[in-house]
Amino acid sequence: MVAGTGLLATALCFQIGAASAETPEAFNTLPPELKALYEGVEDTLQPGAYDGFKMPEKPWKWCHSESYQGNPWRVSTTNELKRLADIYKDKGWVESFEMSDSNGDVSRQISQIRSFIDKGCSIITSFAGSSTALNEAIKAAYDAGIPFVTGAGAVTSPYAINVDSNYVKFGQDLAQAIVDDLGDKGGSVLRIEGIAGSPLVAQQKAGADKAFDSADNVKVIRDVNGNWSANVTKTVVLQTLATSPQPIDAVWTSGSEARIVAEAFKQAGRPVPLITGSISGDALGYWNENQDEFRFAGGALMPTWTSQTLFRVGVRTLEGQEPKLNIIMVPVPEVKQDELGSWYQDCMTPASSSIFPVAPEDPLPPQLMNDYFKKPEAIAEFDYSATPDPCAGK
Repeated sequence: MVAGTGLLATALCFQIGAASAETPEAFNTLPPELKALYEGVEDTLQPGAYDGFKMPEKPWKWCHSESYQGNPWRVSTTNELKRLADIYKDKGWVESFEMSDSNGDVSRQISQIRSFIDKGCSIITSFAGSSTALNEAIKAAYDAGIPFVTGAGAVTSPYAINVDSNYVKFGQDLAQAIVDDLGDKGGSVLRIEGIAGSPLVAQQKAGADKAFDSADNVKVIRDVNGNWSANVTKTVVLQTLATSPQPIDAVWTSGSEARIVAEAFKQAGRPVPLITGSISGDALGYWNENQDEFRFAGGALMPTWTSQTLFRVGVRTLEGQEPKLNIIMVPVPEVKQDELGSWYQDCMTPASSSIFPVAPEDPLPPQLMNDYFKKPEAIAEFDYSATPDPCAGK
């Protein structure tokens, strides 16, 4: 799962003071299926800041500011973003691709962004480590004529375009799946969050609280941080099980560590409960070998489509297509227990932690993405069906 660090612990980044008092008029031009993606956050939207913005000419210097590369998901997103940039490089449309990694240090990420500005980057894409701390650097990029586009975690700056998903709703949906599964009997839930302070953690927790708080017979007995890391997740789960003798009926997590959670329960001699999260190759491999015990509910927060939507919005912005809003929402494909077989491939084993399946369909196809722009036009040299097979060469 995506990971980052930042300054927020409990605040919901969509609801911080930079939000607009009124929903921008452009929101009303979206089709119903896109409007639905903003449920609960409509009044926090701001207009896109790039109307009439003088964009850098081709070939572009593409600069990517990473806040964390410490898990396979983040490494996969960078690899896919670079693959797409290389296609454009072969066409002579991108001059170079450069990536920085602040490794969880927000101050360092700010410094790296300012270095990108000094180098004259044509665009800065980013997985931000904070929803607020980068705002001055983002404004500096804007003032220098450099568009700033984020992925997987929105910032509050009005000068950024955020390619995001409604993680409040995602967190709520995962929790609701647990509430529905436990039914009238209720039960106890272990909640495993990502890195403390990440904008995503705040959003997902706020959504989960909505579902859990509405169910009187479902209790979250412990909140722990797994840091979206296999080693940390396993450690905190085993520690929790060692100090929590009562039954645990479900595990809420939004990351890609479902297999790690299941193995920790087995190691502790405890029944494997329902586990939520984002599906991954190792979880599918574990399911294939343990179909009688592995139960999953969640989505497909895949690194491939995350990078692809970020790249395509970046290119459209550079081409002067003028995003209507500061947040472009992408639907998260749902993954149900009875559909796991359609996601599984033979190369996927419990050891396949760096393999992520590809969603069967583009969650934001060109004709739907068009509705987010005032001057829409599908970008050249992109074909979702050409997304690399995760099992190729395995």
